[in-house]
Amino acid sequence: MIKTVIFDLDGTLLNTLLDLKESTNYALRQFGYPERTLEEIRYFVGNGVRKLIERAVPAGVENIEECLAVFKEHYEKNMYNNTVCYNSIEMILKELQEQGVKIGVVSNKFDLAVKELCEKYFSELIDVAIGQGGEILPKPSPFGVFKAMKELGAEKDSTIYVGDSEVDVQTAQNAGIPCIGVTWGFRGRAYLEGADFIIDEPCDIIDIWKNFQ
Repeated sequence: MIKTVIFDLDGTLLNTLLDLKESTNYALRQFGYPERTLEEIRYFVGNGVRKLIERAVPAGVENIEECLAVFKEHYEKNMYNNTVCYNSIEMILKELQEQGVKIGVVSNKFDLAVKELCEKYFSELIDVAIGQGGEILPKPSPFGVFKAMKELGAEKDSTIYVGDSEVDVQTAQNAGIPCIGVTWGFRGRAYLEGADFIIDEPCDIIDIWKNFQ
């Protein structure tokens, strides 16, 4: 029986790609670096914003921390400009909640942004939201998942993880819990090898949940 579902955020619940691109390119412009395309950003994300900036700046530059600080400052003020919830996601979260399922979010985005985005777009639907920073190691470390499970009072045998990238598949495997890979996010089916389930529509999450009951 599945009593807890933990979601990735970017590319799974929210399409944040355009706002990430805009803030990345804003930071790059401040230092005279070439801008990046949306498709480049799509494959730069997934391992946290520091890694995003490392991948976006020209090879060999040494001011990554300065560029990252500019990115974060811009993103905190502009992360709602173009970000949207994927179709049917809110409905799926509501249905899970109505069935008594605890819902968590574990993301490699920095913690402040994770909490603010979850509050704005999902309000009372998310029980725990955890982002990167401080003691939280980035995925594919299972640390964030274990922290969420502890806060939710969840057990491994009643928890499942949902994400859109190879990092999410690895995270679930490292945590020892099943993984649902979603194809509507930033990576696509080819990057979800190893997931226990691969789905194309959010409603499939409910079908999988029911099969565990």
